[in-house]
Amino acid sequence: MSETCKDSSSQSPASITFWEKNCKVTVCVVRPVQLPAVPVFWGIAKEWSQVESFETRPDDLLISTYPKSGTTWISEILDLIYNNGDVEKCKQDTICKRVPFMEMIIPGVQNGVEDLKKMQSPRLVKTHLPVQLLPSSFWKNNCKMIYMARNAKDVAVSYYYFYQMAKMHPEPGTWEEFLDKFMTGKVAFGSWYDHVKGWWEKRNDYRIYYLFYEDMKEDPKHEIQKLLKFLDKDLPEETVDKILYHSSFDVMKQNPYTNYTTFLKARMDLSISPFMRKGILGDWKNHFTVAQYERFEKDYEKKMKGSTLSFRSEI
Repeated sequence: MSETCKDSSSQSPASITFWEKNCKVTVCVVRPVQLPAVPVFWGIAKEWSQVESFETRPDDLLISTYPKSGTTWISEILDLIYNNGDVEKCKQDTICKRVPFMEMIIPGVQNGVEDLKKMQSPRLVKTHLPVQLLPSSFWKNNCKMIYMARNAKDVAVSYYYFYQMAKMHPEPGTWEEFLDKFMTGKVAFGSWYDHVKGWWEKRNDYRIYYLFYEDMKEDPKHEIQKLLKFLDKDLPEETVDKILYHSSFDVMKQNPYTNYTTFLKARMDLSISPFMRKGILGDWKNHFTVAQYERFEKDYEKKMKGSTLSFRSEI
């Protein structure tokens, strides 16, 4: 049961009211709120001190992505690796419980920082934060980090559908309107350009493995083997093959522990768009007009100028 209220003030967020375990909960999280030039959800901004002071452990593994860049996919792969391919262990809870979303705080409903405190080591920690907002304890403890990046056009399309179904977001408007917001960084977690470049530039200073979604799609077994090397783990080939199978898109889409079908409709309306929608490379071609493509490419070239980071938008 849900009720969405329109925002009546530029100062206060709109709210979503829903029922969870027979309790009526009102959560003010719809309007993204600014932290230093980065829009985040109201609950994160309100409780930012909790996020900023998050205490890492030396054996934590951080999984960082810009939204809609294969976060759940890489999280499931890594959880399978950490459990030595034991699928039943990975079905003991949903992916969002096994790999808590560190900064996601919805007062009275969800608190990633508190969830992580209760977990035994080694912990897998998920974040969408740009590198400049990452809690300093990650750097102090020299934690290993895996950053997965995806090409901007496919991210924009996937994010558009996610904005429609994930009710913590404001209405995205038309595809044209959302594309403008994406290009100007007026979406949750800010500019894709700044995000991917920020983590790229940090990769040589700390233990950061920078992974590309497109490489994972092209040759997932090879990329998993490289991940194992980075993690100093050695698994037999039959276990790697098992991980490959259980982390495939078709299997994960049917898996209630990864497809978010356990979420209440008031939080994620899967009738609008499934959480795991297509998982392909190049879906942007089905959405961009010629004019949009030309405008996007011109803007992209300007914003990525001077960076050594490059992406493939098709294979």
